[in-house]
Amino acid sequence: MQNDIDLENKRAWYVIKVVNGMEYAAKRNIEQRIITQHMTDYIFEIFIPEITKQEKNKKGELKEVVEKIYPGYAFIDMIVTDDSWFIVRNTPLVTGFLGSSGGGAKPVPLTNEEIGNIFRQVGKKMELNIDFKVGDKVHVISGNFADQDLEVLEIDEENQMVTVAVELFGRVTSQPLRLEEVKAIK
Repeated sequence: MQNDIDLENKRAWYVIKVVNGMEYAAKRNIEQRIITQHMTDYIFEIFIPEITKQEKNKKGELKEVVEKIYPGYAFIDMIVTDDSWFIVRNTPLVTGFLGSSGGGAKPVPLTNEEIGNIFRQVGKKMELNIDFKVGDKVHVISGNFADQDLEVLEIDEENQMVTVAVELFGRVTSQPLRLEEVKAIK
């Protein structure tokens, strides 16, 4: 196993390509390998985004239909090490990582904003590590106020929002932002 120093900072969401129509079988295969290969400290969750729709059948009756938003893909929350990367990409029904160009190139993680948008589509809450408090400064990483350092006025964990103080036209005003749009300043 690799050195555990500073691994939490490398934890991120990645996109894996799986055999189309076999997303849940691939998920089960990965979950089994996590246990048998002792990778619970490196691979945390496999997520297949789905939405439930109401559709009419041939008789005109409404029925609920579950639809995969990204057929042929799954999302995995993990720390990429040589071992964890090898285990996932060599799992039956997994065909590779999206954003990995081959030749030993490690995959590119999704940004918090990208995975946050996917979670919002399906009504899933994102587990974010909030390492700042009211009064701290945060760096805005996306959105209208990107690349600004702003003071935290309020944190709403339930709705995954943070309110920051923004100076606009010479006045300080409060502005709500999504938690994934900011990061703590160390």
